[in-house]
Amino acid sequence: MPIVTVQQGPRSVELKRELVAKITDAFVDALKVPADSVQVWIQETPPESWAVAGRLIADKAN
Repeated sequence: MPIVTVQQGPRSVELKRELVAKITDAFVDALKVPADSVQVWIQETPPESWAVAGRLIADKAN
């Protein structure tokens, strides 16, 4: 059973639905597994807990 972990910033439920559907389809196509065997776990990290190039994502908006 494939388990896919996605780490990302917060997104809307609609975008997450689209993402998990496309990830599931990709595994079904590539590995020839049934869709109900694919698990997708989304771990969301808030902007104040994530940094790039030494700056918090939350600070980049300012």
